[in-house]
Amino acid sequence: MTDDRIPLVDRVRGALADQPSTLEKPMFGCRAFMVDDKLAVAVRTNSDLLVRIDPTRHDELLRVAGAKPAEMGAGRTMGPGWLDVATDTLDDEDALAFWIGVALEYNPRARRSGR
Repeated sequence: MTDDRIPLVDRVRGALADQPSTLEKPMFGCRAFMVDDKLAVAVRTNSDLLVRIDPTRHDELLRVAGAKPAEMGAGRTMGPGWLDVATDTLDDEDALAFWIGVALEYNPRARRSGR
């Protein structure tokens, strides 16, 4: 994925600029943003935002406009700790900040990959 083709990548990069431990890397065909070595959000090739959330908030957050269960391949849900948010609902900076905030709120409690 080329960052220049997906404006949301730059917006997410800017939203996470004040996080002391952020790493950006390709993962799952996305541009992933790791905070404290844990995936927080990722921009998918279709420009949707993959958000790692507190699984206990899954049903609540599904009611937010543009949110749907994240899939890793057609029909293969990633489970209650992951949501996709439609890019057309992220035009507003407050909407993007909301989802980044949701991911960062859960991040300290999230497990690291491979552990």
